[in-house]
Amino acid sequence: MVLRRSHDHGKTWLPLQVVADEGEDTIGNPTPVVERKTGAIYLLLTRNSGRVTESQITQGAAPPRTVWITRSTDDGEAWSGLAEITAQVTHPDWTWYATGPGNGIQLRNGRLVVPCDHSTRQGEQFAHVIYSDDHGATWHIGGVAAGKTNESAVAELRGGDLLLNMRNYHGGNRRAVQRSHDGGLTWSPLEFDATLVEPVCQASLVAALPAGKQSHGRLLFSNPAATTRTHLTVRLSKDDGRTWSASRLVEEGPSGYSSLAVLRDGTAGLLYERGERDPYERIAFAHFPIAWVEGK
Repeated sequence: MVLRRSHDHGKTWLPLQVVADEGEDTIGNPTPVVERKTGAIYLLLTRNSGRVTESQITQGAAPPRTVWITRSTDDGEAWSGLAEITAQVTHPDWTWYATGPGNGIQLRNGRLVVPCDHSTRQGEQFAHVIYSDDHGATWHIGGVAAGKTNESAVAELRGGDLLLNMRNYHGGNRRAVQRSHDGGLTWSPLEFDATLVEPVCQASLVAALPAGKQSHGRLLFSNPAATTRTHLTVRLSKDDGRTWSASRLVEEGPSGYSSLAVLRDGTAGLLYERGERDPYERIAFAHFPIAWVEGK
């Protein structure tokens, strides 16, 4: 697991850093969350043997994925050793497990919430969240979303509710969404967002303002807005994700996973996969004012 840091809003990047190296094992699904009180960055990860496949893990033919956490107190320059939190955030019949990938959030009341997903031994897929109420010291399983959902992103809304936006295996090529009125402990009935076309892929969702600021209902969303992994698009909502009033095409060609961030100056950053023949050739970073999404 590696990272690169930038001190100038992504114009230039420092050399590659190794955060974790587990030899032949797979370690991935990086999902950071910042704890405002201490300034610590928690990075959640998942691990499995590099000799097995996702299908083998899901079916129970290989050991379940495990969940780990590392911590930085200097903006990512140095990281603590990995600590396993599997027992805190999984159930015995869960096999495949993924944190994010994307980012977690801290609610206004201090709770840390990280979007995840898992599969059961019965082959069912579910998005879910995990949370911490003690500044990242311990973690708990939150609400589990409806079935046939997968990689997810979460945002806090202006009234304190949460919006969970999910990869959808129900068909229809639309994003699945559920809302929570209790900090992610339970979720409303499943809905499909008719505007958010998807090819069944990961997506990113963030509040459209710097971390720690009071929400005003503005959200940013990014995904390949097509039935194939092309047309990477950023959208803006001004009403807590009920409607999406503006959008801007970032990458017309092959494109895939993405990760949004709103920077301290209120501008946005977008890290995403892109290529000429397939989406997995390069990683690109776009930096833009949020007004750009509205065509301003």
